[in-house]
Amino acid sequence: MPKMKWLLNTLVLICFMDLFIQLPVMGPLALSLGAGSFQIGLAVGMYSLTNMVGNMLAGFWIDRYGGKRVLLTGLIVTAGILLLYTVVRQPAELLAVRVLHGLSGGLLVPSVFTLVSRVSSARGQGRSMAHSGAAVGVAAILGPALAGILKASAGLDWLFVVASALLVAGGVLVVFGKYGDRQTRHEDLNASSTNTKQAFIATLRNESAAMAYYGAFALMFAMGALTYSLPLKAEALGLPDQAAGLMLSVFGVVAISLFLLPSNRWFDRISPLRLCTAGGVIVIFSLTSLSMVGQQAGMFAVMAVYGLGFALLFPSLNALLVGHVDPEHKGKAFGMFYAFFSLGVVAGSSGLSVFTGDYDLALRLAAGFLLVSCSGVGIWAVRRKRREIRRINPSAN
Repeated sequence: MPKMKWLLNTLVLICFMDLFIQLPVMGPLALSLGAGSFQIGLAVGMYSLTNMVGNMLAGFWIDRYGGKRVLLTGLIVTAGILLLYTVVRQPAELLAVRVLHGLSGGLLVPSVFTLVSRVSSARGQGRSMAHSGAAVGVAAILGPALAGILKASAGLDWLFVVASALLVAGGVLVVFGKYGDRQTRHEDLNASSTNTKQAFIATLRNESAAMAYYGAFALMFAMGALTYSLPLKAEALGLPDQAAGLMLSVFGVVAISLFLLPSNRWFDRISPLRLCTAGGVIVIFSLTSLSMVGQQAGMFAVMAVYGLGFALLFPSLNALLVGHVDPEHKGKAFGMFYAFFSLGVVAGSSGLSVFTGDYDLALRLAAGFLLVSCSGVGIWAVRRKRREIRRINPSAN
């Protein structure tokens, strides 16, 4: 079982490398093809938009055909699509490839996290998700660095070739791995498709699952706000070109440390809701503080604190979802979960850019939105719990 977890976390790393390798180069690639500012923004954001559709499709296919098959299909198809970047010559062609890349890439993350959840014991879900979170953090650090090295030394075409080869290697790991994957028999699906849909809708009404979906959106909304505002602020303050990237790396290192150190036992010993609450408060505090800090050292310190909040939220949200979703619906649940991830990124970056070009104001707007919405979700959950208690025990105060 430990060996299987290592293999799965390697697959988590590979799946997220697909995202983080291409992010830093997509804007420059669109610019080199003669794209205008609107087309550049569309090229960058199109992946996330179509990725949401891919996430949702993946969810239904995972529960029907099994996570292993969907993951293998996603890896091979995405590897082929990455090679199409080497032959695009016009902005319209780039947009078409981005649409395909987002759709196929949307199959990867829900599939691999469904497999992770199925090889983990019920009591060890939190720690298992923390280890997977560390793999995501490593990808967030290695991906942009590898992209920069390959772009400078070999050119953009070779960057996409290497990324494609990496996904093919992931496909080989999937083929030869035994991950205890499950799939529902075709005749059972046909016989009870209506009941299945009703059961999944009932799952969505569970406040813990609903809060996990909102938490996924909120976490990536904050991340989108950071990726939009931080480079602008660093440039306006006259900081070195690599400053913004290093600040994001600091948050990643802090998160990875918390995931891998003995502190990862927190995720199985403390309620996921409590950890989510603590992480949300830290993220809101970090966004507000970053908007008020004007010195490089202070910005690095705030990003380290943000890393702590991210580390508390990511595995806790995953564990919160897994703990309140029936096994036969895990694929759809993770598909929706990561669709909210993609939606949060788009809303946090593109959405805020529509309202203001002031990076500090954007950070404060993000913090304010998260404070109000998190408070609203918390009040709703408390009131719903009280109603349930009164329904079960009418004499309770």
